[in-house]
Amino acid sequence: MIGNLFEKLKEARRKIEESKKKLNDIIVVVSVENGAIKVVANANKSVKSIEISETFLKEADKESFEELLLTAVNKALDEAAKKGEAEMKEITKDILPNFPGLV
Repeated sequence: MIGNLFEKLKEARRKIEESKKKLNDIIVVVSVENGAIKVVANANKSVKSIEISETFLKEADKESFEELLLTAVNKALDEAAKKGEAEMKEITKDILPNFPGLV
């Protein structure tokens, strides 16, 4: 019985590690101000790229640029976190039924 529990724990750990890697592949793209700034992030809450329109860059003052950049990054990380949480819930649902008494 203990051996079986250890096997299930190993399997759960393996699935969790796989899911963390999978979160790198879940990408969100957020654009603000009609594409003035575009932020790409993954579900591990990592910003992968930021694109800034040349037109916006030429016309924006420092304060509005910083504010819009902050807004775009926060929105992207928010959406990425939500997608990551949804993915982890699915994985948890698959893992936990294998552990008697936990669900």
